[in-house]
Amino acid sequence: MSIRRLRSNPKTLGNVNMVTEELKNLYYKRLLPIEKYYSFHHFHSPSYEDADFDNKPMVLVMGQYSTGKTTFIRYLIEQDFPGSRVGPEPTTDCFSALMYGEPEGIIPGNALTVDPKKPFRNLDPFGNSFLNRFQCVQMPNPVLKSISIIDTPGILTAAKRKLSRGYDFPAVLRWFAERVDRIILLFDAHKLEFSDELTRAFGALSSYEDKLRVVLNKVDRVDSQQLMRVYGALMWSLGKVFRTPEILRVYIGSFWSEPRQMCDHYQLIELEEEDLLADIRNLPRNAAVRKLNDLVKRARLVRAHAHIISYLKQEMPTIFCKESKKHNLIYQLPVIFTKIQQQHRVPAGDFPDCTKMQEKLLSQDFSKFKTLKPSLMASLDKLLTTDIANLVPLLQKQELRKKSLPGVLDGDFLGTFRPEHYKRDPFKELPRDDESSEADFVEWVVEKYKPKYDEIFYNLSPSEGKLSGTKVKEWMTTTLLPNSVLAHIWRLSDVDGDGMLDNEEFALAVHLIEGKLEGHWLPRELPSHLVPPSKRLSTASEDE
Repeated sequence: MSIRRLRSNPKTLGNVNMVTEELKNLYYKRLLPIEKYYSFHHFHSPSYEDADFDNKPMVLVMGQYSTGKTTFIRYLIEQDFPGSRVGPEPTTDCFSALMYGEPEGIIPGNALTVDPKKPFRNLDPFGNSFLNRFQCVQMPNPVLKSISIIDTPGILTAAKRKLSRGYDFPAVLRWFAERVDRIILLFDAHKLEFSDELTRAFGALSSYEDKLRVVLNKVDRVDSQQLMRVYGALMWSLGKVFRTPEILRVYIGSFWSEPRQMCDHYQLIELEEEDLLADIRNLPRNAAVRKLNDLVKRARLVRAHAHIISYLKQEMPTIFCKESKKHNLIYQLPVIFTKIQQQHRVPAGDFPDCTKMQEKLLSQDFSKFKTLKPSLMASLDKLLTTDIANLVPLLQKQELRKKSLPGVLDGDFLGTFRPEHYKRDPFKELPRDDESSEADFVEWVVEKYKPKYDEIFYNLSPSEGKLSGTKVKEWMTTTLLPNSVLAHIWRLSDVDGDGMLDNEEFALAVHLIEGKLEGHWLPRELPSHLVPPSKRLSTASEDE
């Protein structure tokens, strides 16, 4: 099943946009004034901008080098992208944001930070050391119409730990983790090594575990007994790092478009792949819920921050011993957190990391802090108790709308969904719409190979000159190509969209499979020289 079928329904997007616009209004009206008054951005993340609300869902792909990050992204978008390289050594040394746009090209990091339409303007504080290693790859890819993907540098192993990046790598990861909708963390089934940098990266992901999906990659290259051992070791290691009551979901897979090795757990790989792709496909639908959740988390952190700043301001002397009192208050910050919890009933989970807060406070002038302003705190309480609650009906309407529409996994979102064709499609992908050939006289490149393809066709016992989808699927799966690739080949080959293949369509399918097995990329749409001659004539007559 291909990720390419990720598309957007205008009706669903209507409800999403309504919720997003209301969230934007609430942020600017209720939350932003409090953030500015208590200098929230000096201690935590920068203020939100329009692009943070309007941007497509983002997927952050990370992992140690040679775990298959770039190959995983190529698997999702079904094509190479500018600047991508694959190899056993670290080949990606920069952050690359893959976004939809024309013309295809690369936008450097410094230019991205001044573009109000991109959600990267607040990356400025990380400086040129980072911005020189940050870029946006703009390309007209169908998947990128619905999501954006962030490729990251490979996390260094213990052997590479002496290398310096020149910027705060965990801080950059945390910046992205706060803003993305999904974090894909890849591990190689052949080498599990928890280096110092990987441990620091885990620290950057703390409190964002709900967005995290762990993938044990390249598992078709190990046997079932090895897989059990590696999977168990990974779960044990993750349990030590992420101390959460819920066990992290770990997917297994082999996310590349080349033939997989046949193994005992081949079917399990297919099922796990589908689960992960389904999770990614649903991100556009759940974007409004994620934005609402992030806004509530931010509002609760702002409330705790305001109480902390106010308490420190009240405890500071007016004239003497300011510096010694400041250091004493910083030292006693854990006790202060407890007092604020008891006095103002602020939940312990709303407070920031105490150690990081102490580090930030060392460079601050406490005399410039502000005490609690009743009107601002009342506005914040109204946001959390009333305004957010009023958005719930809109989200419920969106959920009802989603239930009445075909899902991402079983239908198209542009109104071209045809149930009778879908039921006959063995890979649950929609047949492509018929297109007239631009040049009917162009030689069909498959013709010279057709005799050997016909032999396979007739050995499969066609009925009335055609093979059913079930028979074609059974034969196709013997090639060991991933289902996502076979689904794309089916879509290209079923030219007339009848859910079956005649001898010409089958010859086309075999030709595409052979090309893929030889390492060629599949075309997005069927070019004129690959359209079977009989389909060119029928298409032309329909146009007349």
